[in-house]
Amino acid sequence: MSLSEHAKRNREAWDEWAPEWVDSGRRNWAGEPTWGIWGISESELELVPDVHGKDVLELGCGTAYWSAWLARRGARVVGLDNSEQQLETARKLQQEFGLEFPLIHASAEQVPLPDASFDVVWSEYGACLWADPYLWVPEAARLLRPGGLLEFMSNGTILALCLPETEDAVEDRLLRDYFGMHRFEWSDLDQSVEFHLGYGDWIRLLRANDFEVEDLHEIRAPDDAKPNRFGFVTPEWARRWPSEEVWRARKRV
Repeated sequence: MSLSEHAKRNREAWDEWAPEWVDSGRRNWAGEPTWGIWGISESELELVPDVHGKDVLELGCGTAYWSAWLARRGARVVGLDNSEQQLETARKLQQEFGLEFPLIHASAEQVPLPDASFDVVWSEYGACLWADPYLWVPEAARLLRPGGLLEFMSNGTILALCLPETEDAVEDRLLRDYFGMHRFEWSDLDQSVEFHLGYGDWIRLLRANDFEVEDLHEIRAPDDAKPNRFGFVTPEWARRWPSEEVWRARKRV
C-alpha cells in the first residue's frame, strides 16, 4: 500500500528515533505502563477499559508495551506501527518477556485487516498524533464492531495552540490559530508531522464516523511531577492547563 507524504516522513523519523525508546520500552514491559509524559499510573487514572476476552488493536504501538499490558489483562491484541525499527524493538521485547502477539508494519491510515475485527481500538501517542485523523478515524470505525470502543491519548489542544514553531517550550499565551488547526510542522527540529484538531472538529469527525463521544479526560500534571525528557512543556505549565487529553468514543450499534 502506498504511504501518504507525511506517513513517509514520520516513518523515516521514527526509524531514526527508535533506539532512543528501547530502554523506556523495556521498563514499561517490565511493569505497569504509565500514561503520557508525566508518567501517571493507570491505578491512579483508571482509564483502561475491561479488555478481558476482547480483540484489541493498538494503532501506533511503538515498542508495544501497552499491547503487552493489555494482553496480560486477557485481551487478544494486535499491535500496528508505521516504523519497522520500533517493531523490531517490540519483537525483541516479546522474546525477552515471553509474550507474543501479532505485530503489523503499516500506517494506521491504511490498515491491512478486515472490517469489524476488533472490540477496542487503542492509541496512546501513536496514530492519534502521527497520522491524519481524517484518515485514521474512518479506519478505526471500519475496524471496530458495533458497540466497539475507541480510546486515544494525545497532546492537549490548548498545549498545541501555545507551542511556538521552534523547539522552544510552550508559552502561556496563544501562538497559533484555533480555527483550521490540523497539520503541525516544526521549523527547526525535524521533518516529522503531527496532527491536532480543535474540540469541535474532533466531535464532528467522530460523529461523522458513527461514534458517540463518551468522555474527554484532560490530564493535569501531578503536584510532584518533575521535568522530563519532553522539554517542550514544564510541570508548572501543565498544572495550570491540560497538556494531554484522553478521548473515549463508542461506535454506534
